[in-house]
Amino acid sequence: MNITVNEDLRAYIDPLTPDEHAALERSLLTEGCRDALVLWGEVLVDGHNRYGICGKHGIPFNTVQNTRFKSIDDVHLWMIDQHLGRRSVSDFQRGVLALRKKDILASRVQPTPTEAATPGQQSSEPAAAPDRLVTREAIAKAARISSNTISQIERIQKSATPELVEAVKSGTISINAAATVASLPVDEQVAAVAGGRRELQQAARQVRQAKAVARTEPESPEGVIARLRQTIAELSAENAALKAKLAERMS
Repeated sequence: MNITVNEDLRAYIDPLTPDEHAALERSLLTEGCRDALVLWGEVLVDGHNRYGICGKHGIPFNTVQNTRFKSIDDVHLWMIDQHLGRRSVSDFQRGVLALRKKDILASRVQPTPTEAATPGQQSSEPAAAPDRLVTREAIAKAARISSNTISQIERIQKSATPELVEAVKSGTISINAAATVASLPVDEQVAAVAGGRRELQQAARQVRQAKAVARTEPESPEGVIARLRQTIAELSAENAALKAKLAERMS
């Protein structure tokens, strides 16, 4: 049996912690591999940890083909849904997976050049209707977290340093506080993470206090202009990133 491990698929979902991996290994050694590994052709889609452990100890396993996969996006969506259905997945992981699903579904409602009708020709295919799961509220419901949490995770993904992201994943800081700290300059984020839980909490409090003071003070014309320019720059960057993703999927 030929099984191919695609490293991008293997890394698509956060790996098990050392404790989780050890628990899985004990279970496989005691009970064997009861769940079949899921394949797409020869590519391993689900069961990377079980496959590695079974190979290490010579534990027999079964495989099953998922014939519904037509593209790598289908594979990604299936992997996301599988992990969203597990209770052990943290809220931050749920939000990250839900946002990935949102991006995939949003790209699917965009017509590709091969789907577009030529001038004067009526397309035989109906226009793609936006999927309900494209909205933030819908993906939040599917992931069993609030839309506000989704917004906070978006801010973390956009502005947080790798150190701050790891602090969220480890539970050192809450999603709410991390989204606040992510508004700080990079060096201040790194310093706050290095200071541990208490320093992170203090940094989040200081940011919130500063924002509260700013809301009570009248904003100068220069401040309004600077804020609008910042908003335009952020929207332009997001638009460029979305165009790049769409171009990549169409290539």
